[in-house]
Amino acid sequence: MRRWLALLVAATTSLVLIALLVPMALLIRAVAENGAMNRATTAAESVALTVGTAELPLAVERVARPVTVFLPDGRTLGVPAARSEAVRLAATGRSVTAEVGDGREVLAAVQSPQGTVVIRVFVGEDELLRGVPAAWAALLVLGLALVVLGIVLADRLALAVTRPVDGLARVSHRLAGGDLEARAEPGGPPEVRSVALALNHLAGRIGDLLAAERESVADLSHRLRTPLTGLRLDVESLRDPEEAARVGARVDALERAVSAVITDARQRSAERGSCDATAVVGERVRFWSVLADDQGRAVTVTLPEEELSVAVSAEALSACVDALLGNVFAHTAEGVSFSVRLAPHPSGAVLVVSDTGDGFDPALLERGNSAGGSTGLGLDIARRTAESSGGHLTVSSSGGAIVEVVLTRP
Repeated sequence: MRRWLALLVAATTSLVLIALLVPMALLIRAVAENGAMNRATTAAESVALTVGTAELPLAVERVARPVTVFLPDGRTLGVPAARSEAVRLAATGRSVTAEVGDGREVLAAVQSPQGTVVIRVFVGEDELLRGVPAAWAALLVLGLALVVLGIVLADRLALAVTRPVDGLARVSHRLAGGDLEARAEPGGPPEVRSVALALNHLAGRIGDLLAAERESVADLSHRLRTPLTGLRLDVESLRDPEEAARVGARVDALERAVSAVITDARQRSAERGSCDATAVVGERVRFWSVLADDQGRAVTVTLPEEELSVAVSAEALSACVDALLGNVFAHTAEGVSFSVRLAPHPSGAVLVVSDTGDGFDPALLERGNSAGGSTGLGLDIARRTAESSGGHLTVSSSGGAIVEVVLTRP
């Protein structure tokens, strides 16, 4: 906007200045030429007063400009000059002004007892334009200064509009990034202030709606504790202690997951956490390895030696790993092997989960799509986890399913 407004002002100012300065420049030239011609005419008249007297040669010498007097007998006084057609015309008794190659000549016809005397005063081009180039240069400088001043003023005015608009853009990007506490500072023209107030109202409304949604999710999750309590009572009634301990551990894990959902849903801010991906992925793979052993699945795990910090919380990364490994168990037959690899990446870390099953359609990335009658949220959870850190998720199917999750560092 600033550039376009500056160009508009520059074009408008230039047109106005051209319409004003060009006639003024022509007027200056005309005034200079008229002044030079008037001075030449005055000189010719001063010489004409001495025609027919003995003072004529002295008057010609006193004139401080090129003067030629053509006498009726063919003689000339003063500066030598040819008898041009204009001189012959003036000899008939008419005073004229004629253009010559490098200036103008003023011809005054004066009657004397011997005949018509023609007085020629030459005005050079330099005298006709004396002071004109300097005046034109001053007009040019003035015009350029006015154009620059107009552009500067336009830029200041545009800045008063664009600065609040840029602030609105930054606030909108912060809101899009999850910072619901971002607010715009009303400023600038009334229309821009109105947009800032509307954006602040929208941000507040979004925060209220999300808070209500979190509470609804937390309430819904809290209701799951009632059937969990009943399930725990059923577990305690099992006669086999080992079976009771195993099922009880699963119930405890489910209860922790429900508690994590409630806690996560009640979080007021959308700030990203961070965690050591090596530790989290290793812990979740160990958890799923028990089930893999039961189903006869070979598991290959590749973890780095050092810590890998990523810009997601441990709970979110755990949910991502659980979703990916859960898909392997849900959508491949027992005995199908899989591998989990975590490695450094230029952006932070990359997590690759692959199996030797039949693969799957990448359309399953769409939220709600499922090939096995499930909720279809597993891959979407992993994708949202990657994108929340600034990374991405890609899937491919080559001799099995391969899911690659790129996570950025904090």
